[in-house]
Amino acid sequence: MSSSRLSGSATEHVDEKFYHAEDLQDPHESTLHRGLKARQMSMIALGGTIGTGLIMSSGTALVRGGPLGLCLGFLFVGLICYLTLAALGEMTAYLPHKRGFAGYATRFVDPAVGFALGWIYLLKYLIAPASNINAAGIVMQYWTLSVPIEVWAADVPLSCPLISLVVFMNLLGIQFFGELEFWMSGLKVVSLMGLILLGIIVDLGGNPKHDRIGFRYWRQPNGPMGSYLVHQVHNEQFAVFLGFWSTLTTALFAYIGSELVAITAGEAQNPRKTIPRAIKSTFVRIFVFYIGCVFAISLIVPSTSTQLLVANSSHAGAAASPFVVGVTLVGIKGLNHVINAMILLFTISAANSDLYIASRTLYGLAIERKAPHIFTKVNKRGLPWVSLLVVSLFTCLTFLNASTSSATVFAYGVNLLSAFGAITWMTIAYSHIRFMQALKAQGISRDSLPYKGPYQPLGSWFVLVSTGIILLFKGFDTFLPFTPGLFITSYLPVPLFFIFWLGYKLRYRTRVIPSSKVDLITGKREIDEEEERFILREKAREGTMSRWQKLADVL
Repeated sequence: MSSSRLSGSATEHVDEKFYHAEDLQDPHESTLHRGLKARQMSMIALGGTIGTGLIMSSGTALVRGGPLGLCLGFLFVGLICYLTLAALGEMTAYLPHKRGFAGYATRFVDPAVGFALGWIYLLKYLIAPASNINAAGIVMQYWTLSVPIEVWAADVPLSCPLISLVVFMNLLGIQFFGELEFWMSGLKVVSLMGLILLGIIVDLGGNPKHDRIGFRYWRQPNGPMGSYLVHQVHNEQFAVFLGFWSTLTTALFAYIGSELVAITAGEAQNPRKTIPRAIKSTFVRIFVFYIGCVFAISLIVPSTSTQLLVANSSHAGAAASPFVVGVTLVGIKGLNHVINAMILLFTISAANSDLYIASRTLYGLAIERKAPHIFTKVNKRGLPWVSLLVVSLFTCLTFLNASTSSATVFAYGVNLLSAFGAITWMTIAYSHIRFMQALKAQGISRDSLPYKGPYQPLGSWFVLVSTGIILLFKGFDTFLPFTPGLFITSYLPVPLFFIFWLGYKLRYRTRVIPSSKVDLITGKREIDEEEERFILREKAREGTMSRWQKLADVL
């Protein structure tokens, strides 16, 4: 960490015992560009992170938790997700800097916590693209088993089609990424709405068999709750509880990545307006898309189906998504292949978003001097190309499926990513608690904030405690029987976080920042001025627009 101290009139109020310059100040030269438009931000927040967790892992949750357990698990974790994003949105709208939410932990809690969170989040997104590319291979295996799964990810020496595609899309810059994710997210939203509608129609008898399913699969032997590990625990009621508890890990895996909206804050136009709008849209996304999707699945797919992909135990060629199983069971010919192709698009889009997040997280760490300075390099389009190229190398983790079954590799990914995600959400919640305490200590009303999150401060405390409990017990099934690989991937992120935190604290002698000393000012004036300039430019542009152009802009 640089020893440079804060200087200048903008930072004279800062206590130098707690902060260094790189902890607070965004770079002014060769930095990220604010190229994401309001419509892109809203659509990315709505559909950008819908991927394998919802579309594929829900099969595992259905088998273990049953239809009711599946819906309850996603509803409970959905509430945690919404409160997390509301807390994050409050901090991001107030100070939309370019270093991600690890910068809020640095500023509001302790630089050591910011360092640990930044590296934990980076590790998460070094793994996530490979996990999604592996999931794409699972999707491809539904069509053919004659080609090994690793070939879909790396067809050496010809090319690496899936990896190359994802890396290439990120290399084109933020304008292209924003436009591409806008349309891909839009397509995912439309596709998901279609799948939910399809599930309801099939359930009500709109299928070739004219079979009105209703809530048949919510009754025995398929539901309403699942019995997970009943032969190991020898207690039916306890097995039902374990089935529900296992759905929480799957749901957590499905929702993580929703914090993408905060990562894009550094490249968003007029973030004070677009970020609150994007955060508010998450309520719709959670309770329409996620809950609606798993409810539709619970209606048309029996939890006892052997065709479902179940992490760590499925045979090759198992249907990647429960929706594929659902339309196959009622005899709708050809649609299963269309749905499978849609899911392939979901996995590629998710890998694209994950690689974007990884590169911006590494860039954010570098500008705080918590990663090598070379990762701050950007090109003339504002692309952190060094960071992007380095994180792209980790997509080669996909090749683990060459020696281990794809379902097992997928299970490892679920375990690691859900644990990394849980730690991230807990740290965001605690950073927000400290942010609110700092506002109170310094006499600033939350009513004056650009966005005020609901149900606070109880909401952030609820996130911190409930996510901590899920994290602590998420790996219970790795002991029944003990499975070393699954146990390590379930809990490895926890000691890693404390190693990062303790190592940084011992090296730089950092301290928890008192609420009265938390810096709530540095960087805010520059963002306020940038926002005013943007508003003036937009007003000037609107003055030259026709009525039809204004209508198109609103749409």
